[in-house]
Amino acid sequence: MPSTQQGTQESAQAAGAALPPSFDIDWWTMLTDPEYLKNPYPELKRIRDLAPIHYDAASGIYFVMGHKEFAAMAKTEAMGRDTLYWANGWNSPENRKNDPDTYELFIDFQPQMINANPPDHRRMRGVYDRAFRPKDMARYLPMIRQECDKLLDQLPVGEPFDFMAAFGNPLPHRISLKLFEIPEDMEETIAGWISDLSWLGNIVMTPEQKRNVKKSNHEFKEYVRGHLDRLRKNPGDGLISLALAAAEDGTMDEEETLNNVVMLISGSKTTLTLLGNGLVTLLKNPEEFEKLRADRSLMPRAIEEMLRYEPGSSIIPRAGVEDFQLGDVCIPAGALAIGLVGSINRDPARFEDPDRFDITRKPNHHSSFGGGAHICIGKALARMTTEVAFNALMDRFDKIEQAGEAEWWTDRSDQRGLWSLPLKLTVA
Repeated sequence: MPSTQQGTQESAQAAGAALPPSFDIDWWTMLTDPEYLKNPYPELKRIRDLAPIHYDAASGIYFVMGHKEFAAMAKTEAMGRDTLYWANGWNSPENRKNDPDTYELFIDFQPQMINANPPDHRRMRGVYDRAFRPKDMARYLPMIRQECDKLLDQLPVGEPFDFMAAFGNPLPHRISLKLFEIPEDMEETIAGWISDLSWLGNIVMTPEQKRNVKKSNHEFKEYVRGHLDRLRKNPGDGLISLALAAAEDGTMDEEETLNNVVMLISGSKTTLTLLGNGLVTLLKNPEEFEKLRADRSLMPRAIEEMLRYEPGSSIIPRAGVEDFQLGDVCIPAGALAIGLVGSINRDPARFEDPDRFDITRKPNHHSSFGGGAHICIGKALARMTTEVAFNALMDRFDKIEQAGEAEWWTDRSDQRGLWSLPLKLTVA
């Protein structure tokens, strides 16, 4: 991702735009440092205390650290999600020449709602919006409970095991398969494709990762193409029927249809990180965990605090469609701005005692699902699945203990999650 942005900086200055003060921060070393990725919050606090918006002259990228500033950026149409507007990014003539693999990857993945600005974003998202509302997602509660119980039945009692491998990873994947009527024997294959595609949001990709992403994206889309064809004559009344109807009536073309289905299935990563990050946070805060056990009515607020305190998304990008005045800083058209969620969610200007985990916190306007028109479409599903899973865990097991150190991902800067979480479960 790092590249020179001298032209963007000069045009911004010529237009009278004020750049944030420079504090000589080596952003790219920091954001890829394994020690930072294990616990980013002290360093994010230090940098946010310097200023709510920073400019990296080496790449021309703006880093947004403050809650108020990110909320404004997320809501304005002057800053869009379509990175085709990033003047010196992956779509630039220079990058097309010097890094054709990255260009081919992103141009193939681009036509979908998460990457689109209005009006295309609303056109595509409108196909699925109603189905992902909480009251409409409720129809899937029995299925979610059933998949949860299947996995809980297999958990060992009284001996250590890895929660992520046994429960946290497979549950969201299995629910995604059910939502899109995909056979269970595809679980492992699709989980692999999702894992590869997740590199598209990372700051740096190796050549091998680029090859794997390209291969997995092609295979995933071809599978979805065949899956839609198989169900075309009998689509039912679920999410597949919405995809087929949108393709049939011309709301979306074929590439948009395939990419959006791939994206929605891959959204299982949102629930995956919430399950792992949420549980390890409860275990590190036993008084809050016991408070939740004693009063399950606190579960919705507890989940919001898990999302705020240990968000699964680390960076949220926006590209300048036009010049945008953000506080004292003007982010020029063509520039890229990145919201750093771990900083935004712990901004003391918005949250009292932000480094304290408090399951009764209210209000709790975190930014873990993004904001504005692009707020995560799967947020209701992630919340619902987590509520079912944590209630079921507490119902079944009288004691849930950590049986070793949790291992955080340290190979990606855009997401925060766990490789492993050793647990020991006890039944009285």
